[in-house]
Amino acid sequence: MPFIRKSLLQLIFSGAYLLRWNDKLRPVELLEIDKQAHKMLIACVLWNQQSLTLSEKDRLPLARDIIEGALFDYFYRLIITDIKPPVFYKIKENREHYVQLTRHVLTRLEPVLSPLGPFWERMKAWHAKEDDASPARRILTAAHLFASQWEFRLIKPMNTFDDEMDDIDRSFSDRLAEFSDLPGMAEILTPSSALARFANLCGQLRFQIRWTQAPRMPATSVLGHMFVVAAFAYFTSLAVDACMARCNNNFFCGLFHDLPELLTRDIISPVKQSVPNLPQLIKEYENAELERRIFSPLRADGFTDLVERIEYYLGLQVGSEFQECCREGGRIITVDGFDILQKSYNADALDPKDGHMLKVCDWLAAFLEANSSIRTGVSSLHLIEARARLKEQICNSPLECLHLSALLADFD
Repeated sequence: MPFIRKSLLQLIFSGAYLLRWNDKLRPVELLEIDKQAHKMLIACVLWNQQSLTLSEKDRLPLARDIIEGALFDYFYRLIITDIKPPVFYKIKENREHYVQLTRHVLTRLEPVLSPLGPFWERMKAWHAKEDDASPARRILTAAHLFASQWEFRLIKPMNTFDDEMDDIDRSFSDRLAEFSDLPGMAEILTPSSALARFANLCGQLRFQIRWTQAPRMPATSVLGHMFVVAAFAYFTSLAVDACMARCNNNFFCGLFHDLPELLTRDIISPVKQSVPNLPQLIKEYENAELERRIFSPLRADGFTDLVERIEYYLGLQVGSEFQECCREGGRIITVDGFDILQKSYNADALDPKDGHMLKVCDWLAAFLEANSSIRTGVSSLHLIEARARLKEQICNSPLECLHLSALLADFD
């Protein structure tokens, strides 16, 4: 697998510029990367619930199909951004027209994605096959509909003059009802359930804007940042030939890694480091609030397995989401660094998860946020200093296999 390229990172990040519902009056800007993150948090929940009845050999491929299917659809969406959903669905009803549109989309994406080899071949196969009844596609469609309906309910009260709103509302309700058989979906659609409250809390992360002390363009949210980190983590995992379990875990860890900021807000690194013991105090508060507001209600509703999975992604048992770990002999153990994880624990049976590589992806996402704003013309001394600091941290990373210095040189 070739090393990660600038063009791939920019393609993933470009969803930060893509507005949703941009023909409707909106209380806040609704961005594609925010919706993708919310969708995948729901998809992870649905995968976890469905996988409880699956064998290990079936649950890992299902997770991979969900993750990659979401990325395939996201990249497709980036190209057809100007086509409204009702028009797109009409195009899909005509096989010939849909094939022509897909050919155009893949031609546009090929220069960036074809160097990814097997991933690109799987993407072409995904869009060539119409199997809406497969477990992965059903989970993704259900998660997509829920996240889109969540946004719709934000804008509906402001668009009472719009004669499309009632039809859109009915369409969401009717289509979501088709997926009530998926394990966990009925609870997500029941407002009083702990799972519904968790799904709602996740959606609220789109309201928390990062870098609040530095005006930026685009002004990414915590929720959107989580999706970008997850996507970066997945492709860096492929680049180092990580096993399937490790690839899946790294994506979901990236997706969940800032979940505690729902409870504490986004606290910038200089502030965290300005007071002795402040990072530890913040971590203790985050863990207590996670338990009180998310984990305890989920356990009380019978979702203990889901809680344990999220705790693993957040690294609560090993002290940090950025600590390498795996499962051995039924226990979660700390692994001493990337090299040891890569050489000795890169196996599905050990359920491995990266640490430092995920931190590098977090830095890369922040670097893209700062660099993109500066290149757009919205800059400040704070952003310029942050970009330089992040570049130095990334280039000094010991992960030579990712060719990080060469990657960042392309941004100069």
